[in-house]
Amino acid sequence: MTDRYAVIGNPIAQSKSPLIHGAFAKVTGQDIDYTKLLAPVGGFAATLDAFRAAGGRGMNVTAPFKLDAFAYATDLAPSAQMAGAVNALKFEGDKVHAQNFDGVGLVRDLVHNLACPIKGRRVLILGAGGATRGALLPLLAEHPAELVIVNRTVSKAQALAALAQQHQSGKVPVHAAAYADVAGVFDVVLNASSSSLTAELPPLPPSVFSPDCLAYDLTYGKGLTPFLKLAQQAGVTRLADGVGMLAEQAAEAFAWWRGVRPDTSGVIQQLTVPLV
Repeated sequence: MTDRYAVIGNPIAQSKSPLIHGAFAKVTGQDIDYTKLLAPVGGFAATLDAFRAAGGRGMNVTAPFKLDAFAYATDLAPSAQMAGAVNALKFEGDKVHAQNFDGVGLVRDLVHNLACPIKGRRVLILGAGGATRGALLPLLAEHPAELVIVNRTVSKAQALAALAQQHQSGKVPVHAAAYADVAGVFDVVLNASSSSLTAELPPLPPSVFSPDCLAYDLTYGKGLTPFLKLAQQAGVTRLADGVGMLAEQAAEAFAWWRGVRPDTSGVIQQLTVPLV
């Protein structure tokens, strides 16, 4: 019997999730039907109720419903609790299990696909929104030497730094800073801000990039974003966008639903846009 899954959002036409999960099902031999669901703003719960009543087994969640999914779930994994948002759901009877795989997907892309170890390295992350919040614990689990969160509104970065310290008992130093106050050079610089969605250049001093730095933009499919161009002009040769993160978080959800983890290399190759 074919099991039903979907991605829910508004808008949703742009989603690559059906392509990704269709490819995963093919390479793993899983019998699933995966579709897009456009839900009206304010109609998340009703749309989900209908999908579950029709036999739906699980769902990916994208903007603007990640907070709605957090409220809808009955069982929140630690990843979802820390992120304060949900990007994957699994339905078992009356139970609605919730996860947030974004941070795990990011770290797997960095460490496994890009061969960029985090352990013992200085990591700078731009932005103090949901993407950063979801990435903190997976990044800290890799034991960097230091993690610095930079944001235009410093108080938001300070709140996230304090939250991270609370959850990992201060094993890794986590600091907050304004863009103008970032000190030293970093081995990994991650743009988790919304700047690339609006083609804006974050006010980051080029001096933060070490000579062998990896500059990584969590946005994908935008080519050479202003952030990546800044890194390139600063002499950085290792540039990446978030296409690998997209594939890896999807693979985590697929494995959670189906019990088998698909290879992501084919999907990454198919979705990669040259950084030019």
